[in-house]
Amino acid sequence: MTSAADKSTRALHEWFNVKGHPFTIAGPCSAESEEQVFETSRQLVESGKVSVIRAGVWKPRTRPDSFEGIGPNALPWLQRVQSELNVPVATEVANARHVEHCLKAGIDVLWLGARTTVNPFYVQEISESLKGVDVPVLVKNPIHADLGLWMGAIERLEKAGVKRIAAIHRGFFAENSAPFRNEPKWEMSFALRAKAPEIPIICDPSHIAGARDLVEQVSQTAMDINLDGLMVESHITPDKALSDAAQQVTPASLSAMIDRLIIRSAEPRNEEAHSQLDALRNSIDEIDEDIVELLFKRMDVVDTIGKVKVENDISIFQMDRWFEILAKRGLQGKNLNLSPALIQELFQIIHKYSVERQNESFNKKD
Repeated sequence: MTSAADKSTRALHEWFNVKGHPFTIAGPCSAESEEQVFETSRQLVESGKVSVIRAGVWKPRTRPDSFEGIGPNALPWLQRVQSELNVPVATEVANARHVEHCLKAGIDVLWLGARTTVNPFYVQEISESLKGVDVPVLVKNPIHADLGLWMGAIERLEKAGVKRIAAIHRGFFAENSAPFRNEPKWEMSFALRAKAPEIPIICDPSHIAGARDLVEQVSQTAMDINLDGLMVESHITPDKALSDAAQQVTPASLSAMIDRLIIRSAEPRNEEAHSQLDALRNSIDEIDEDIVELLFKRMDVVDTIGKVKVENDISIFQMDRWFEILAKRGLQGKNLNLSPALIQELFQIIHKYSVERQNESFNKKD
């Protein structure tokens, strides 16, 4: 049986002349000069590991007075890379005018950044400007973890007739994403895969990591969860880069990193491992059944608590009790060497639905 990941990876091989594994898009965060773009690209292409060269021409920045890109004057630099190095080139677009410039220049691949995906008006404008155009379009996840916006951007492009669409997982804003710049939230890629299994998902480890010494770690995780490729920021002199200097790697470092990546099989390669996994998965299934039964019993008690609160005019939410639950279960989890984040997120979800269940009792009274 062919898995969803196999199908989406195969799509990339049909769109591009893939060089090496994993499929890799690489290049500078920003096109800063013709020499910088060409020399970075030359070294990446000569490594034999990069299938598409990327460079930002327009750079939507969070704050003013930051370098916001050269603009259309940098497109001839990408054309030179394209013609002299015989490699496809990609850049980011944020509006229809950008698309027009890129199509006129013959840019091979376009991508929508996180700040664009978050706005359906921008996505619709870009989609309409791409009607009748056969060019691959990559869609970065929105800044915040909103699957609807991510899927919506993909669907708008599909409705405009764009045939070759891939997603880019670049992480999500969080108040505390340490040690990364953006929280990975890998579960968002799982959810996207479930909704649109035919869409390739490429990881942008640079924007998740935010620091070059973490890029390899993120890239390895992306491979371990069967994402379809990487988009990595690379610069000949990263420390002198005009944008995102801390997260860019040299072409040589990128080549060495790709050599170190372990590409694992999605399925066991021998019968013994297959049998072991089957037995362990059966054990997991039994434990999961117990968890669901315990949740049912807990909700039954929640119903009774709700009735007592209704009869005695007691408010649904008891803050002191909520903090008590978090403290007790947090300590229990710590003693069992479980992640504090796991315990907190798990009980936040349980508490959310417990409150909703009790609210039903209050509504029945009214």
